[in-house]
Amino acid sequence: WSSDVCSSDLPFEQNCSILICEETSKAAIVDPGGDLSRILDALSKAEVTPEKILLTHGHIDHCAGAPALSKELNVPIEGPHEAERFWLEQLPMQSQRFGFPEAQAFEPNRWLVDGDQVTVGNVKLDVKHCPGHTPGHVVFYSADDGLAVVGDVLLDRKSTRLNSSHRCISYAVFCLKK
Repeated sequence: WSSDVCSSDLPFEQNCSILICEETSKAAIVDPGGDLSRILDALSKAEVTPEKILLTHGHIDHCAGAPALSKELNVPIEGPHEAERFWLEQLPMQSQRFGFPEAQAFEPNRWLVDGDQVTVGNVKLDVKHCPGHTPGHVVFYSADDGLAVVGDVLLDRKSTRLNSSHRCISYAVFCLKK
């Protein structure tokens, strides 16, 4: 019940996902880093009703598009954990540093903590705080659906970005077992 909206039109590949509740056709956009026209097109093609934006962490390639998309769709932003405040406040600097279109700092409508739940239509996702890649990284997990939306907690071999000043990435496996 998800659709990927990947893009390489920006300096970093975007890995936005759209989670869809099949019962209600409600959707959540996860980690909209940019390319909003592609995201809006995917929502239109899926014939769904967006109800929120979910963020796993505050790196520019996962959240720079969130404020504009939230305004365009009139939906709230939920997540990440408040330990990401630093990254969200630094979005204007990140955009200059990495060659992204100008990004604005923002605060989500709801900060998330370990043990919270978020909903997409009738689907409930557990929030797991999984620091490692960033201090406030969260994952969205549904045991019933066998789904874990992990952002950058688990990276492929090409992506070795890990902030070693935070807990080890292996903590992500423990987070999902809790």
